[in-house]
Amino acid sequence: MEQMLTNYRPVSYSQITLTELMVPAYANFGGKIHGGILLSLMDKVAYACAHKHAGNYCVTVSVNRVEFLEPVEVGEMVSMLASVNYVGRTSMVVGIKVIAENFKTNTVKHTNSSYFTMVAKDEEGQPTPVPGLILENAIQARRFLKTLKLKELRDRLKNDLEAAEANLDLEAHREWFVRERCQLRLA
Repeated sequence: MEQMLTNYRPVSYSQITLTELMVPAYANFGGKIHGGILLSLMDKVAYACAHKHAGNYCVTVSVNRVEFLEPVEVGEMVSMLASVNYVGRTSMVVGIKVIAENFKTNTVKHTNSSYFTMVAKDEEGQPTPVPGLILENAIQARRFLKTLKLKELRDRLKNDLEAAEANLDLEAHREWFVRERCQLRLA
């Protein structure tokens, strides 16, 4: 039993929450927090979560589906909740939920969620195996299955796009350019 536990870690072991007050320096000209600031914070919490699970240095290899649902305002307290949703051999998918709390209005809003794929690296910078994942409840099991489905859909989309790109004939699709308000002026 002890050997199995060293090769697996529960989701709760590496869950991380990063909370930060949104200050004026983070705002764009419209007074909203820059998306890049939020992405940087998300990358930090994804790293911390992945590193804690893997026990090794980790790097971000992809970010899937960043969709800003609500703007974040100066003065709001933003919390990023991260957990490992899926593990491969050397990779992990870290799910991040971002919520913003406005102390003036006493409101809380879900501003966005995203999935960061992280890869663990050894001392030489090579991918290294990560512990397996112990799913502790039905929510974690659903997140794991959802991540598997997203992985399957992403792989299928990549293959479909590569096949489509190989067969694109610009002249045969001239109407697409017109429909999408684009002029084709090839030299």
